[in-house]
Amino acid sequence: MNESSTSWTTDRPWRGIMVATALPLREDLSIDYDAYAEHVRFLLDNGCDGVVPNGSLGEYQTLTAEERARVVSTAVDAAGDGARVMPGVAAYGSAESRLWAERAAAAGCGSVLLLPPNAYRADADAVRAHYAEVAKAGLPVVAYNNPIDTKVDLVPELLAELHTAGHIVAVKEFSGDVRRAYQLAELAPELDLLVGADDVLLELALAGAVGWIAGYPNAFPASCAELYHAAAAGDLERALPLYKSLHSLLRWDSKTEFVQAIKLSMDLAGRPGGPTRAPRRPLTGAVEAAVLSATEKAVADGHH
Repeated sequence: MNESSTSWTTDRPWRGIMVATALPLREDLSIDYDAYAEHVRFLLDNGCDGVVPNGSLGEYQTLTAEERARVVSTAVDAAGDGARVMPGVAAYGSAESRLWAERAAAAGCGSVLLLPPNAYRADADAVRAHYAEVAKAGLPVVAYNNPIDTKVDLVPELLAELHTAGHIVAVKEFSGDVRRAYQLAELAPELDLLVGADDVLLELALAGAVGWIAGYPNAFPASCAELYHAAAAGDLERALPLYKSLHSLLRWDSKTEFVQAIKLSMDLAGRPGGPTRAPRRPLTGAVEAAVLSATEKAVADGHH
């Protein structure tokens, strides 16, 4: 694996570090678009390659259609290059997901991130039809495998089928099962594997991942960029100490409270995190204390 294969390029704009951006909300829970634009620029200026708006960290489920559209246009304008923007286009219906993908194409985005149908436990035929429909929008589609939350598992065999059919170019792998990296490489060697859970970054990078759709760079972009590049280069002397130092934070990306946790860490790191919309509630008690402690440790260790 060489550095070029794990770096962002205009012809493969889903590679490198694409940050699943948290969406700054004011106390009245309205979107602070100016703060969001500044945050996108901050991430790109601090070593990240692109942004993924309207994902779970962007609380897309709670946004109106007008808000979702404006978030994407804000990200494109702030990035200065639409190819660096990979909007999430998840929706209850395939037609709506295709519409969001078509809007992303019209906005100049370089790719889209697509969950499988998740209003119910979709079978393989439904998954195939879903990705085929959204691929008609014409933008490269990155599949998002999150069987923990969606209860729909994009197993390696199914991902290989979707790739062979030309419906996906990559997968954001969130199952946490590192063994799948090797199986995917055997079944679909041209399918790009992207790290989907922050707390298996090193393991998946060593297994051949060529990108990271990341959560915690929202709070510590420069340190996370350094970690990614060291891991992707197989430089354990640099990567392992960073990984160990950050891991108590990175593992919150895989927990139910990840949106609140990352926003709280952003607040402590001087970034505009802010509150979350219902049904997500503010962190309290032991969970809040654990996130505070891990974030304070990261700050004390000099991460930024």
